[in-house]
Amino acid sequence: MDHFSRSWTALLAAVAETPDEDFERPSGCAGWSVRDLACHLVIDAQDVLITLVTPADGAPTADAATYWDVQDEPPTGDDPLDALIPRLAAAYGEPRWLKFHLDDVGTAAGRAATLADPAARVSTQDKVLTVADYLTAYVLEWTLHHLDLIADFPDAAAPPAESTSAARALLERIAGAPFPASLSDRAALLIGTGRRVPTTEEEAALADFPPKLPLILG
Repeated sequence: MDHFSRSWTALLAAVAETPDEDFERPSGCAGWSVRDLACHLVIDAQDVLITLVTPADGAPTADAATYWDVQDEPPTGDDPLDALIPRLAAAYGEPRWLKFHLDDVGTAAGRAATLADPAARVSTQDKVLTVADYLTAYVLEWTLHHLDLIADFPDAAAPPAESTSAARALLERIAGAPFPASLSDRAALLIGTGRRVPTTEEEAALADFPPKLPLILG
C-alpha cells in the first residue's frame, strides 16, 4: 500500500510540475505526447476508483503478477481506447485543465486506495484480486508511466527509488526470472518492457536471460 501511495503521489506531482509548453513533447509511450499520457492517467485513476468499489465474491483468480497479460506484439494504436486518448487529450485545450482534472480524480483515487481494506477482493477485467495485489500491480503501472513522462526530460525527478525497486521485483515475477544484477532498476524496467534497447554491455548481460524480451504488458 505504501509503494502505491508513494509512486502515485510522485507521478501526480511530476505531471503538475511539467510546464504547459512541454505537454506537446514526446513521452516514452510510442506515439503519445506528454499531453496524451496525462490523459491516459486520468483514465487509469478512474479505473482505480471503479475497481475499488467493485467487490467480488469467491477466491482470487489472479495476483499482482498474473493481473498483467503479456502480449506478443506492442500496441498498434488501433485499439479503440488507445485511439481515443489523443482526441480526448486535445479536447481539454489548455494543459491546466487536464492537470486540474488529473489532480482532482487522481487525489480521489489515492485517498480511496489508502482507505481500502487490503484483504478485500475486487473484480476488474474478468479477474478477481485482493485489493493489496491490485494496488501492487499499479505500482508497476505508475512507475513505468513516470519514466514515460520524463523520457524527454533528462533532468526531471525520477520515480522514488523504493517504488522503482518494487516495480522491478514485480516485473521479475512476471518474467519468471531475475534481471542481471548489473542492470539498474530503471534499466531493467525500460529494457524489460521495450522502452529502450539495451547497450552492448547490457545485451551481453542479458544473453542468458531466459524469457523473451521485451515483455509487452497489457
